[in-house]
Amino acid sequence: MAKKDVVNEFTKIKGVGKAKAELLYDSGFDSIDKLKKATIKDLTKIEGITDANAKSIKAEYREKTKTGSEKAPKEKKIETKKPKKQEKIDTKKEKKQEKPKEQVKEKEPEEKDIKEEKKEEKYQVKKKPKLTKDLEKSLRIRKQIKKRTPEFLREEWFRYKRVPRNWRRPDGITSKMRINLKYRPSKVRVGFRGPKDARGLHSSGFKEIIIYNVNDLKAIDPNTQAARIGKTVGTKKRIDIEKKAQELEIRILNM
Repeated sequence: MAKKDVVNEFTKIKGVGKAKAELLYDSGFDSIDKLKKATIKDLTKIEGITDANAKSIKAEYREKTKTGSEKAPKEKKIETKKPKKQEKIDTKKEKKQEKPKEQVKEKEPEEKDIKEEKKEEKYQVKKKPKLTKDLEKSLRIRKQIKKRTPEFLREEWFRYKRVPRNWRRPDGITSKMRINLKYRPSKVRVGFRGPKDARGLHSSGFKEIIIYNVNDLKAIDPNTQAARIGKTVGTKKRIDIEKKAQELEIRILNM
């Protein structure tokens, strides 16, 4: 082929003009076959051709080869089509046969997982104490009193930053809170106290007993008393206490 014909064919490639086409021709690529066989490294060695140009050249020839290979077998194919009615009947039968198998395979593991989750999620009701009617009544009264008790704050806590909010009995000759003048916050008084029977009991009704080892559990009555593990107890000893408490049916409050 003549130089003009080769250069014209090179210019059809994206990103290749006349100048680059002539460079390719002068560098030894006299024909299209040589350009197809060339690698990206061979093309980038030429001055004026970048990696992007080399990749675009190789990509275009690959597309051409693919399109050529795809078209060839299509002409050789012998089409044997079934009649439309038979195709519909066959597809329906295949779907009916496939669906139940897929559904069974997919559903079985899901159902097992749900059952296992339900077993794990079952909430165990915490043990409650055996209380007398009078004690139950006094616990209810204590709960009602606690709802209406105000927050006891220190005198003039809002006036100075250095004064904390924690309660201290007001004193001083000029103290308005001590004299119980109007529009002053409420003080700690006997009227806010709960019933005597319920004093010192846990909100559940158990009497709290602090525990430091497994042997301390023997002195607890599980019907009226509950254990609270001391803060200095380590994890190893705590696990042993929890196991023993489950055996003796003793409730641990800070478990």
